[in-house]
Amino acid sequence: MKVLLDENLPHELRPLLMPMHDVFTVSYLGWNGIENGKLLSLAAANGFDAIITTDRGMEYEQNTSALPCSVIVLLARSNRADDLRPLIPQVLALLSTLSPRSFAKVGSQP
Repeated sequence: MKVLLDENLPHELRPLLMPMHDVFTVSYLGWNGIENGKLLSLAAANGFDAIITTDRGMEYEQNTSALPCSVIVLLARSNRADDLRPLIPQVLALLSTLSPRSFAKVGSQP
């Protein structure tokens, strides 16, 4: 699966999702500052199956029944690697069963 890590996520998460998935960051692709709707369309157009983010507003900003690619929102105390790392096993399990163009949350509201 080809996965995009949003710019609000630390780069340290990338190797934790590999080698099972092809993982890129928004920063690596030079897509910093692109708003969510455009970013989702751009990701889908470039073959990404899913975008992972901590942006809790994405569920309310986007029509989740018409997503161009899947979205996984990580719910943690912060977007620091130490707070997000414990969610990686759940993310990996979810990625193995993720339906195309779906919306999912991993973690719990702090």
